[in-house]
Amino acid sequence: MKGKSVDFSNMKDIRIWILLFFLIRLIGITNPPLEKGHNWRQSLTCMITRNFVEGGPDLLYPRIDMAGDQTGIIGSEFPFFNYLCYLCSKAFGYTHWYGRLINLLISSAGIFCFFLLSKKIIGDRAAGYAGILLLTSIWFAFSRKSMPDTFSISLVLIGLHFCSVYYSSGKVWHLLLYFIFTTLGTLCKLPAILWLVPVIATLVIPAFPKQNRLYTGFATVISMIITGGWYFIWVPHLVETYHYQLYFPKSLGEGLHEIAGEVPGLLKNFYFNAFSSYLAFACFAAGIYVFIRKYSDYILKTTAAITVVFFLFILKTGAVFPLHNYYIIPFVPVMAIIAAVFLDAIRFKVALLILIAASAEGILNQQHDFFIKQDQVYKLSLETLLDKNTSKNELIIINGGQNPQLMYMAHRKGWSVDNDVIGNQSKIKEMQSKGATVLVVDKTEGVTEPNDYHLIGSDEHFCVYRL
Repeated sequence: MKGKSVDFSNMKDIRIWILLFFLIRLIGITNPPLEKGHNWRQSLTCMITRNFVEGGPDLLYPRIDMAGDQTGIIGSEFPFFNYLCYLCSKAFGYTHWYGRLINLLISSAGIFCFFLLSKKIIGDRAAGYAGILLLTSIWFAFSRKSMPDTFSISLVLIGLHFCSVYYSSGKVWHLLLYFIFTTLGTLCKLPAILWLVPVIATLVIPAFPKQNRLYTGFATVISMIITGGWYFIWVPHLVETYHYQLYFPKSLGEGLHEIAGEVPGLLKNFYFNAFSSYLAFACFAAGIYVFIRKYSDYILKTTAAITVVFFLFILKTGAVFPLHNYYIIPFVPVMAIIAAVFLDAIRFKVALLILIAASAEGILNQQHDFFIKQDQVYKLSLETLLDKNTSKNELIIINGGQNPQLMYMAHRKGWSVDNDVIGNQSKIKEMQSKGATVLVVDKTEGVTEPNDYHLIGSDEHFCVYRL
């Protein structure tokens, strides 16, 4: 191919690849949150968004439906992601897949900014390698989910790009964009604060104008104060007042103790889940040696600081980190850069073959996430069944466990309980005393259907009882 704008031989232009992968990930973009991977988190996101649409977008008080007779107000991330979905719903009517598309758009922009930033550190071709490795990593699947994980990191990466431009231009609007994007990113997901470490590192580099560094430092401090205020003051207030919590941070000692019993899962997040490719991880492992030998103390110390902050985050999450593959997402850009440094150090043709093989492995190991299994489609009929036999404002009990998926599909409020609660009359009566009037049993869970309540509706998969 001729022309100066796209040069596949040295990977200078990543835009064509970002566009290609954007189009690929549109496959199944309108799927409901029924896929195997983290349908619970997507259902919760959709649930909060739908409550914004139906009850008003109160950003300070995000609400869920599975808090029984309580308000449903939950101590969670700042719901900016949900608010964008709400705006789409106000314009076009509510549907569940807006979050998927918004995440895909922002994550694609984030990967482009990641490429631009990487070019300044590791060069054009290596930055191209890093961009493609990130495209085919765990980001490949999670950047199209209704979840704020890649979304939050991407917002911060966009902010870092504007910070870099500000150091060159000195224009206040670049600094303002840095502040807005990084603040929103860290508010949407606290681990995104990991990517403020490189900014803090630049504040001591004399080569940058002193005034620019001063203003950047001030903007960064304000951003961190806002984020800290949400997570360490407001969220605890919500939990104490409304008694519902999304995440449970551990002390460093508790986290270390929990992780000690989950070492295989911890390691798997790095050697497989990060890239969904053993070959890409091998490039990362080999790249550590090349990276240390090739780059300056400043870059190495900054990378080390990012790594230390990330491992502190791991300790704060405890056993949750090794049990959830997407918790590795914030660190994958670092791994992609180091793997790309190795590829850049070997012959181009060999590097290209490795990159193609690693990318293909990553895609093939995630392709299942684009499709819904037919044995899950039955859940979409739940709301219709309930609408025929109950009113919208009745509190229900359903055997969905801790997963909010069935409660979201029911489009009701109430309690989502474990299977063993269905046969426990005392627990059912306790919830009944708090306002529960309907019991819904998902028969596919193998639960014995209760005989103590009046059956008012059923289909092949669900039974609905009047309490």
